[in-house]
Amino acid sequence: MTKIRAAVAHEFGQPLSIETLELRAPKSGEVEVALEACAICHSDISFMDGGWGGHLPAVYGHEAAGRVTAIGHGVKGVQIGDTVLVTLIRSCGECVPCSTGKPVICNNLPRMEGPLTTLEGGPVAQGLECGAFAEKVVVDTSQIAPIPGDMPMDAACLLSCGVITGVGAVVNTAGLRAGQTAVVIGAGGVGLNAIQGARIAGAAKIIAIDMLEEKLDVAMEFGATHGILASDPKPWGAVRKLTGGKMADAVFVTVGATAVYDTAARYLTMGGKLVMVGMPHSGDKATYEPVITAATGQQMLGCKMGDVVLKRDIPWMVDLYQQGRLKLDELVSGRWTLDQINDAIKDTRTGAARRNVVLFK
Repeated sequence: MTKIRAAVAHEFGQPLSIETLELRAPKSGEVEVALEACAICHSDISFMDGGWGGHLPAVYGHEAAGRVTAIGHGVKGVQIGDTVLVTLIRSCGECVPCSTGKPVICNNLPRMEGPLTTLEGGPVAQGLECGAFAEKVVVDTSQIAPIPGDMPMDAACLLSCGVITGVGAVVNTAGLRAGQTAVVIGAGGVGLNAIQGARIAGAAKIIAIDMLEEKLDVAMEFGATHGILASDPKPWGAVRKLTGGKMADAVFVTVGATAVYDTAARYLTMGGKLVMVGMPHSGDKATYEPVITAATGQQMLGCKMGDVVLKRDIPWMVDLYQQGRLKLDELVSGRWTLDQINDAIKDTRTGAARRNVVLFK
């Protein structure tokens, strides 16, 4: 057992407590990673608020990067000292989804005995399969992906969730083609990456929609060609004017607000795709008219983690970053210590941050 410092949730909706916990050694098929950076994602906050249930006490955090410090039996292709991403994508590699390029929806998840306990031996849940608001984690080997050792960790950790989700939603889920038009609703951390994905895919028009003018300005820096305030009475009417009545080939909802889903299809062209990236709280319900969806041939596509395949997509995105074609450094809006994590979370809640990152070194 190893003693580590971690940010622990004891009650939904309350600040995290910095505590010392016990982390067990990796077992067969597992690795231990000493973290150097972990970004704060709105999914962490939703879990902290109790929006998706779960057990307490828990350690959340899942957008992380660090160095391998221990290896369990049977682990291949990884050595101590390797620099890796840590993701929540735990997969068996053998079930039908895994073998058909959908490891994010693996239906035979490798089981792990919870690696975290209190100093007294009480259980502590490993939130989002990672528990990365901590100095070290123990995860299944399927949850890591190698990255260059000289890559800045505050930038690299963003590839674990926000970047792969946004870019992947465009490239993998929607299959957006060059010359098509994309609408991205929400210009936060994931939305900016959907905008980047549309730019990389060669979209002719990339229309960002957000409540804040300053966020629309940032969206233009990441590749948006136009920006529309969501507070406009009928923002889809503005999209109609911009596209000469053609509307969007794909709409990406990157915010977890049910009200946005109620109107998102209004931006779509005939046969267009509505990609559902943002996740509202459990129990929230959106409304739509099935007859319109059927008659227009439109599609509603769920998108988990950008339908990413780590071994395929991470090397590609690292290459794009190294070529200056994928912005990562520019996504980091604040750097914090573990002791400052509650302040970092508070700042993230404002919606103004692109990505706040906790640095452990």
